[in-house]
Amino acid sequence: MNAVILDQDNHLINANVDLPPLKPNEVKIKIIASAINPIDYQMRENEFERRYLYSPILGREGAGIITDKGSEVSEYAIGDEVFFACGSMGSNGTYAAYIHLPAGLVAPKPKNISFEQAAALPTAGITALQVFDRATINPQDHIFLTGASGGVGLFVLKLLLANGIKNIVATAGSISSIEKLHQLGLQKDSIINYRKENLTEIIKRRSNQQGIDVAIDAVGQHLSEVAAAVLKPYGTYIDITHFTTATARGQLFSSAAQIINISNFIHAQKLNYPYFKNGLDRIKHSIEQEIIQPAPIYLIGDLSAETIEKGHLMLKNNQTQGNKLIIQNQ
Repeated sequence: MNAVILDQDNHLINANVDLPPLKPNEVKIKIIASAINPIDYQMRENEFERRYLYSPILGREGAGIITDKGSEVSEYAIGDEVFFACGSMGSNGTYAAYIHLPAGLVAPKPKNISFEQAAALPTAGITALQVFDRATINPQDHIFLTGASGGVGLFVLKLLLANGIKNIVATAGSISSIEKLHQLGLQKDSIINYRKENLTEIIKRRSNQQGIDVAIDAVGQHLSEVAAAVLKPYGTYIDITHFTTATARGQLFSSAAQIINISNFIHAQKLNYPYFKNGLDRIKHSIEQEIIQPAPIYLIGDLSAETIEKGHLMLKNNQTQGNKLIIQNQ
C-alpha cells in the first residue's frame, strides 16, 4: 500500500509497504481522510514525545471504510463507514492508504458529517472529554483557556459552552482565530491575543482581580506561566501539553494548585480499548445531536511526504488559523 514513512535520517519519504496479516479481533480500514497533529512533528523533535514513536508511519486519527474483518468481529460489516483513534495500537499510523485496527478502537462515523470532518474529531475530542471527566468545573467558575482555537482547545471550548459555562477568558494568536471564537459565542473582550505584553493583568481584570478558578492549558511554555500567575490559591491547573516551565511549576506549587495531567497515553499503553470506544461514541452522539459542531478543517492535500511536511511546518509555525489540517488519503 502507499504510505509516508519516517526514515532513519528523520525525513518523511513516500514508500510502498505491506500490511501485516489481519488479526481475528481487527478490521481493515481504507483510510479516506486523516488528520495531522502537533505530536506528529513533536515526535521528530522532542525526546519526551519520541517515546510515542512506535511505527515509521506517523498519524493518529482518521476516518474510512471497512474493507475486511477478522473472524472475531461481529459488530461491523464490510462497507461500514467508521472513524477512529489509533495512537500506537494499530498496525501502523494514518499516513497510509490502509490500517488494521482492533474493532474496539473504531466507531460508526457520525452520519451528518463528511469523512474529512470526522477525521478531525477523535484525538481532540477524546482528550477534551477527559478534561471534563476528571475535573470539577462549575457554571460559576472563572476559566482561563489557552490555545482555544487549536484542536483540543476548540473542542474544550465547545464543551464548556454546551454545559453553560460562560465565564471564560481564552487566548488566540490571529485575527481569524479570534473571529472564529467570537462566532462560537465568546465576547470579543474575552478573547485575548496571547502576544500582548500585559496578558496576565488583562486576565486578572477579567476575573475582577479574584483569580481564575480553573486554568486549562493546551499550549504550555510561556502561557503555562501566565496560567499559573492568574490562578487563585487552591485553583485547578489542567495540563494538556507537558510543556510547563520551571517557573510555572514553582508558582503552582506555591499556590497549592490542584494539577491534573491529561494524557491518553496511559490508556493506549494498557490497551484500554473501551476508553477510546466510549469517547468516540460520545463524540458521535454530540455531533449527530448537534450539541457541538465539527471543527473547522483545511484540506491540505493528498497522501504524500510533501503534503505532510508542509502540514508539520504549518503546525510548528502556528499557521493553521484555527483549522484542523486534513489529508485526503485516497
